[in-house]
Amino acid sequence: MSILDHKIDFAVVLSVKKANPNGDPLNGNRPRQNYDGHGEISDVAIKRKIRNRLQDMGESIFVQSNDRKVDDFKSLKERAEAHPELKKIMSSKNGSSEEFAKIACQLWIDVRAFGQVFAFKGSDLSVGVRGPVSIHTATSVDPVDIVSMQITKSVNSVTNEKRSSDTMGMKHRVDFGVYVFYGSMNTQLAEKTGFTNEDALKIQQALVTLFENDSSAARPEGSMEVHKVYWWEHNSKLGQYSSAKVHRLLKIEKNVEEPKSIDDYTITLNELDGLKAVVIDGK
Repeated sequence: MSILDHKIDFAVVLSVKKANPNGDPLNGNRPRQNYDGHGEISDVAIKRKIRNRLQDMGESIFVQSNDRKVDDFKSLKERAEAHPELKKIMSSKNGSSEEFAKIACQLWIDVRAFGQVFAFKGSDLSVGVRGPVSIHTATSVDPVDIVSMQITKSVNSVTNEKRSSDTMGMKHRVDFGVYVFYGSMNTQLAEKTGFTNEDALKIQQALVTLFENDSSAARPEGSMEVHKVYWWEHNSKLGQYSSAKVHRLLKIEKNVEEPKSIDDYTITLNELDGLKAVVIDGK
């Protein structure tokens, strides 16, 4: 497998319909919004979905969510210590940070893609890995309307609970919105983590199928959909153009006052000399 030898930029266009794409725990779990009313999905949430898809594809993942664990480890420290060489370095006063990072990157694709901080209580070792794959926060093209709904539960949670079984609660959703997020892959950092051209294609596949096996009460099956993935491969390590200039090639504009579907938008993709995007339909 060859180390990533050319810069890659990408963009993902997705839609949300009657779902909460990313709740804000500091705001009653309402869908995230910026001060202009545009919806947001954090980069952390997007990376979580990418990790889940890579895990579904059979890849080894270090940062696994509790509901999708494929091992019995109760913490990231336990998962790291399960590898004899990593445990030896962690327990050594003069353990090599570089060797630890090298082994961790070989073991887990999310570490060599996104990076990871290894700093655990009880260990003097502190290792920071910078990953080559960067992901922006997804932002809706237009401001989104958030609908709040009162809900009730039909039974008590515990015996002799003082509150009645019809205790009120709130559920929030975005009726409809088109979101877009961008990302890049850096060859210099790829050389340090061992991120390969094959790894880049796995990330691409994860983006195309981002919401498969991701349904929940807040995001029912089919409520989140990837429509297009735009994939720019430069012809050099540093790239012909800056990522900002490449990302600005994508223009998304609404055709009607109140869009209800992706068909109510016009997507325009401009070009730069010597750089063309591969356009992939979502699945």
